[in-house]
Amino acid sequence: MSLNNTPSSERIHIGIFGKTNSGKSSLINAITNQNIAIVSDIKGTTTDPVYKSMELLPLGPVTIIDTAGLDDNTELGMLRTQKSKEVLRKTDTALLVTDAPNELSECEKELIILFKENNINYIIVHNKSDLNPKSQAVSSTNEIYVSALTGENINELKELIAICVNEEKSKTPLVSDLINKYDNVILVTPIDSAAPKGRIILPQQQVLRELLDAGAITTVVREFELEQALNSLKNRPKLVITDSQAFKQVSFQTPDNIFLTSFSILFARYKGVLKTAVKGISKLSSLNEGDKILISEGCTHHRQCDDIGTVKLPRWIKDYTGKTFNYEFSSGGGFPNDLTPYKLIIHCGGCMLKEKEVLYRYNQAEKLHIPITNYGITIAHINNILERSLKIFPDIYSIIKNS
Repeated sequence: MSLNNTPSSERIHIGIFGKTNSGKSSLINAITNQNIAIVSDIKGTTTDPVYKSMELLPLGPVTIIDTAGLDDNTELGMLRTQKSKEVLRKTDTALLVTDAPNELSECEKELIILFKENNINYIIVHNKSDLNPKSQAVSSTNEIYVSALTGENINELKELIAICVNEEKSKTPLVSDLINKYDNVILVTPIDSAAPKGRIILPQQQVLRELLDAGAITTVVREFELEQALNSLKNRPKLVITDSQAFKQVSFQTPDNIFLTSFSILFARYKGVLKTAVKGISKLSSLNEGDKILISEGCTHHRQCDDIGTVKLPRWIKDYTGKTFNYEFSSGGGFPNDLTPYKLIIHCGGCMLKEKEVLYRYNQAEKLHIPITNYGITIAHINNILERSLKIFPDIYSIIKNS
């Protein structure tokens, strides 16, 4: 996979924040050495957040987010400001762009507080240093004076961004820590009707790539060829990973001495929410008739007639519980601000979302004591194979065994 094809969820997200006319768009153009942001002396040129995926040395694949000014006090401006603040849920490193000759304003100080509350590494970028002869190159590890106009200290800013990014904790692998080199692993990948023709869906691509990098002997089949694949292998597979929709069929065909899990469950661990999601599904049986359930997807795709989120999950849940619930649905960047009406939230694996965004959604639910789980765990639970699907994760498996 080329850097240009790196999924958005795996890119470093750099959020650009500041007051109107502080030079945010000019700074983006200077950093990228491209005219990718509209520059104007007219206040409010940038309205909604603008996302631009690109390569930025020395970092590699990044997504730069240009946000609206924070000091527009009109009704429309306040809505734009709220949109800008929502970007924090996706931001790895934030740049607060200020006018070098001026002191920090109250709204800029408020934003720094939000960075700290959201555990976001940030850099205060004093732009327009060409207007302030007393400016310094760097006054601290997270503060720098630059000029988007002359290019002064732009390279130094890139290096500072790289330092901030490298301070981020390393992520849990998707699957490579669960297997050894030369282990046999089977991926069961039903041909998803929502996937573009000729491609497999993103979670399957990412797991396959990590297994190849780890040196696993990987076999990819549809659910119809799984039995033949198992019989044809000389050495017993260590692990079978399936699309959650085929969980029941795959579990029936896979011998008990082979670990079994799903792409969705792997992503729950990868995004840091597996333990919470496992706890959340335990509340399903205690829900009352008519309770409201939110089913949320991180991507936006054309829904098919037998869509998993809007059709299959409600049907399977009714078959399992014998109860009829009220469902609401969200997709893409949309996620309700008010979660209080819901008795349960079932989220997708989150492959299209940044880890920070997934954690935000789970944390919002936990603060309100609303159980939250994901597709794969729900499907495993209602097919009575959840315990089996978690055996590959000893720490999580011990929790469910002792509960």
